[in-house]
Amino acid sequence: MSQKNTKSFDITKCDTGYKGKKLNKEKGKELLAKRIEELAELQNRFYADGRRSLLIILQAMDAAGKDSTIRKVFSGINPQGIEVTSFKSPSHLELRHDFLWRCSKELPEQGKWQVFNRSYYEEVLAVRIHPEYLEAQNLPPEAKSEKFWKNRYEDINNFERYITRNGVLVIKFFLNVSLNEQAKRFIERAEKAEKNWKVGTYDMKERELRPQYMKAISEMVQNTSTEYAPWNIIPADDKWYTHLLIADSIIETLGKYEIHYPKPDKDQLIAMKEVKEKLIKSI
Repeated sequence: MSQKNTKSFDITKCDTGYKGKKLNKEKGKELLAKRIEELAELQNRFYADGRRSLLIILQAMDAAGKDSTIRKVFSGINPQGIEVTSFKSPSHLELRHDFLWRCSKELPEQGKWQVFNRSYYEEVLAVRIHPEYLEAQNLPPEAKSEKFWKNRYEDINNFERYITRNGVLVIKFFLNVSLNEQAKRFIERAEKAEKNWKVGTYDMKERELRPQYMKAISEMVQNTSTEYAPWNIIPADDKWYTHLLIADSIIETLGKYEIHYPKPDKDQLIAMKEVKEKLIKSI
């Protein structure tokens, strides 16, 4: 799942569906409920510890389940400890800044978790597939060298190296949905009135560009999966399994660090004892 040795990575060779026998949907949902409780307690400790922050990046093709993942996996976490930012088409103001600007200003503060629903990785995916998006950035001629995309990968790696050195843990997920499963989900959206707004002609045009996207995704992983911020490729045809894998991955990653509730020092213990005694007398 975690991609570190990625020189020949090809997203089209990655399985999109659950093929296990020891785990079924019912059991998977039971396990997810336990994982959600673990995540909630873990985030409380993370918030109290206050020395690090966590950035969770979700990337995917349309209808892969990013929104449902956010709803399901992070449902039990105290809202004061987590924020979600969804990145749509950049505004005029955002286009007047460097390509990392709108995401960098949304980085989490210490003790907090931040989920990016899409991210600066759109700059080497959608922007690469659609030249008009790059043109809208109004870059000077010297910025458009033959090494343009290599430079963008390098800038992203340097950015993630910088923030991880400053206590931001980065966990990146690509939700890998098959062409057939995507079609089924688009059909469901078209058939249900309350979901009609989630599908349109734009989605069909993007679907036709899937081969180009698969190539761009493969190159993205090849060039930006690092020891300090590896990509996790998540099979997304079965949402219950997607949610479980992501929850497990976050718990496993944070388990590598010492994250605990702060222990009060001697003066704090004395102060708490005095406060407790005063409160008891006031009752």
